[in-house]
Amino acid sequence: MDGQNGSSSICSRPHGAVTDDKKKRKKKEKKEEKEKIPDRVTLKKEIGLLSACTIIIGNIIGSGIFISPKGVLEHSGSVGLALVVWLLGGCIAALGSLCYAELGVTIPKSGGDYSYVTEIFGGLMGFLLLWSAVLIMYPTTLAVIALTFSSYVLQPVFPNCVPPYMATRMMSATCLLLLTWVNCSSVRMATRIQDAFTVGKLMALGLIIVVGLVQICNGNYEALTPQVAFSLDRTPSVGQIALAFLQASFAFSGWNFLNYVTEEVVEPRRNLPRAIYISIPLVTFVYTLTNIAYFSSMSPEELLSSNAVAVTFGEKLLGMFSVIMPISVALSTFGGINGYLFTSSRLCFSGAREGHLPSLLAMIHYKNCTPIPALLVCCTATIVILCIGETHNLINYVSFINYLSYGVTIAGLLYYRWKKPNLYRPIKVNLLVPVCYLMFWALLLGFSLYSEPVVCGVGLVIMLTGVPVYFLGVHWKEKPKCIYNFIERATYVGQRLCFVVFPQIDPIEVATPSEWTDRSSGRSSLSANS
Repeated sequence: MDGQNGSSSICSRPHGAVTDDKKKRKKKEKKEEKEKIPDRVTLKKEIGLLSACTIIIGNIIGSGIFISPKGVLEHSGSVGLALVVWLLGGCIAALGSLCYAELGVTIPKSGGDYSYVTEIFGGLMGFLLLWSAVLIMYPTTLAVIALTFSSYVLQPVFPNCVPPYMATRMMSATCLLLLTWVNCSSVRMATRIQDAFTVGKLMALGLIIVVGLVQICNGNYEALTPQVAFSLDRTPSVGQIALAFLQASFAFSGWNFLNYVTEEVVEPRRNLPRAIYISIPLVTFVYTLTNIAYFSSMSPEELLSSNAVAVTFGEKLLGMFSVIMPISVALSTFGGINGYLFTSSRLCFSGAREGHLPSLLAMIHYKNCTPIPALLVCCTATIVILCIGETHNLINYVSFINYLSYGVTIAGLLYYRWKKPNLYRPIKVNLLVPVCYLMFWALLLGFSLYSEPVVCGVGLVIMLTGVPVYFLGVHWKEKPKCIYNFIERATYVGQRLCFVVFPQIDPIEVATPSEWTDRSSGRSSLSANS
């Protein structure tokens, strides 16, 4: 009997173990399946405070600070005035970012300038901003950053000559395709890349600052003394100073990019303004110290004769470690491309969601929850601009359109205050902030029109070509049936190729947007809860 009981118990244990293993395996498979396919297909809120800061810092610090000091010094005429321009450029960016912080929490939509202008001024004004941004602004900016990246990467391969035209284009296209794949695969992966490369940029600039401070401690600060720094070989005109500010503003461009991804920010009402308050002063501080480091180690003549100031700085002071500088510029631009792709694709996504672009661009991958069609459009448009080759002419038009959009958006803030005075605003900046920004903006825009009328005129023409497109493509509702059939078929094919669907609306977000109602009406969620 004992033997039978013993054998039966021995046989029964493995059977029970197998049953338990099956149950565990099934549970694990269910868990993995649940993690793989989200319960709700929607844009994920994966941008915390750190990632929000790195998006702003990473988009501002591209190639500008490594190259732009030459243009600022050339137009300002003296070292001291150049430093003042850099400091004031940061202050102006701070004023603009404060206004965008108010708009971002009052109109909590992704899309930045486009979404705010559409909400405040209507569809046509918003479409014109969207049209110029998608057609020219972002593809051209991305192309220029990608070409800068490829030039620095290929420089060691072609040390004694300029890298071949085709080689730079192929390298730029490869970089764009790689980062487009990353952004299509995972929001988390894209933000981690942005975090890592932003830290790398700050470390590279930190190296420049430390070396510059060592030079100053060793007594090499003659160019920074007030008598020498503000000595002028020629007195710059007001127009020249305005151009110096435009050069500095190019290096600060990107301060508004977090507003393009508002819906993916964790607790945007808290983290969006915090990220702006942290990032803009930090970048201004780093930029000013970097320029002081340049001037402590290089004469104005050396700086003006250099096409890449940071590289010349490294060759002069870092010796055998000078290779760090071109690598730093390449890494900086690589992170800049990732940031521009991430944010500009959300602009296409927002435009399609409002009905201003094909509906396919408002769809996201059913598993990864990334706007794959919008990313592919941004990548394709940039590669087309790379093939055209006239990037340096286009960037002049882009700068004007970009600067114009800032002013229109901040003017919209004032108009919205007047139009809806009782609207709930979690952040409400002092009226002097937008007024001061607009006064400075109008001054610079006026001098730009005076000094570069052709460039500004072409920029306006590019923007206004969107008017007939808007009335034919958006405003005209009763199109022939064949057009609707073609659009429907193209959307279906795009969905099958990209595995994308329309994102679901979060019921929690729909239930809580108290900012969309007036406090005086008593219908907001806050008053309802009270």
